[in-house]
Amino acid sequence: MPTHRPSRPRSPFAGPPTGPISPFPIPLSGPIVKGFGRGSRELGIPTANIPLAGLSVGGHEEVESGVYFGWAGVNVDDEGRRSEGGVKGKQEGVWPMVMSIGWNPFYQNSVRSVEVHIMHRFRQDFYGARINLMILGFIRPEFDYVDKESLVEDIRTDIEVAQRSLARDAYLSWKDDPYLVQFEGGEHEQEAAR
Repeated sequence: MPTHRPSRPRSPFAGPPTGPISPFPIPLSGPIVKGFGRGSRELGIPTANIPLAGLSVGGHEEVESGVYFGWAGVNVDDEGRRSEGGVKGKQEGVWPMVMSIGWNPFYQNSVRSVEVHIMHRFRQDFYGARINLMILGFIRPEFDYVDKESLVEDIRTDIEVAQRSLARDAYLSWKDDPYLVQFEGGEHEQEAAR
């Protein structure tokens, strides 16, 4: 059960300076699906949602609810236009991300969700595109909030923590991992559907 947001100051970084430690890195992949529609509309923080079944790929269904950071590869260009063949070898298809895995207690969700905020402003939605994630670390557990303003404030802090954390060499180097731009096939989605 999530606890209420603590009042103490938060650390400006997540993960050790030497780089990811077990169980990280965690690769995760799936198609981008329509979520609850709250990220952009209510919070001003758009998210790319993937099916919860994606967590079962590689045995990650028991990952702790909370906020994570890493890199996201998406088969779209900088505008959000689909690139069916992927963006092989081009870094414009890889962006920093912060993600929430959990129940979103503020909204009293009855199902667990995987919501990824890609730290890039796209001009259009890209539902159905494929997203490959390299989760490199844990930022914080899932909290319950007394108001929407506190939730948004924490999400903005999560984004800042992720940006600072990913700027360190031991995390920045993961941006070039070939996994992030391998969009052929649908092995992950097919495995998750089983």
